[in-house]
Amino acid sequence: MKYIDIQNVEQTFKTRKGPFCALQGVNLTVAKGEFVALIGHSGCGKSTLLNLIAGLTLPTQGTLLCANREIAGPGPERAVVFQNHSLLPWLTCFENVYLGVERVFGTSRSAGVAAENKAQLRARTDAALALVGLTPAAQKRPGEISGGMKQRVGIARALAMEPKVLLMDEPFGALDALTRAKLQDELLQIVAKTQSTVVMVTHDVDEAVLLSDKIVMLTNGPSATIGEILSVDLARPRNRVELADSAQYQQYRKAVMDFLYTRQTHVEKAA
Repeated sequence: MKYIDIQNVEQTFKTRKGPFCALQGVNLTVAKGEFVALIGHSGCGKSTLLNLIAGLTLPTQGTLLCANREIAGPGPERAVVFQNHSLLPWLTCFENVYLGVERVFGTSRSAGVAAENKAQLRARTDAALALVGLTPAAQKRPGEISGGMKQRVGIARALAMEPKVLLMDEPFGALDALTRAKLQDELLQIVAKTQSTVVMVTHDVDEAVLLSDKIVMLTNGPSATIGEILSVDLARPRNRVELADSAQYQQYRKAVMDFLYTRQTHVEKAA
């Protein structure tokens, strides 16, 4: 059950004013195929924790494991989708995805696993774009498509590498409400198809309840830690219209709101 295992993690940064402890005493396990949302007020270390799982930074103390292996740096088994799509503007959507695919599958990955040829790499790229509904836009450049489509390219690029873990840092935060809702629904379908393990940072309570199997609520920083973990026992597939009238959905939503805007707000004011 412990596919991702975070043990007694602390993250302290050096600043001009001295050491700043962003996270302290963080313990968390994520099961294979589980969708976990990290939520909390700004500055509580959500993105810091995601970066630690991605291997983009290393903890000051503690251990992070993925599939029983220590996370010692970035790796293709852990793909990241950022709030900023980070696409290369001079490349087409196809080329942006192909770049990552070629990096992962275009060279020999281990003994006995040969590099794939260009036809196989193109097939992988086409399949990833089709998964997010972007086949018609494959030859367009980022400047020719909408913000929502750019985020789909970012998701396609991550999925094309066949990661064991998909890490998402507020991927829909900059989008309008309707586009955000559409991409949330599409993400539910994609995760159902791929059976991916997902850890996502969000500020949106409804997004967390709609998408997640487990909501991890962080206390206010500095020295933030996990204040509460809420298991979301809603049947899948999930339909946002049907859930709007669900008493169980409303109970989960209220529990997260209570943590964020009652208990943690008071702590924030006191600080």
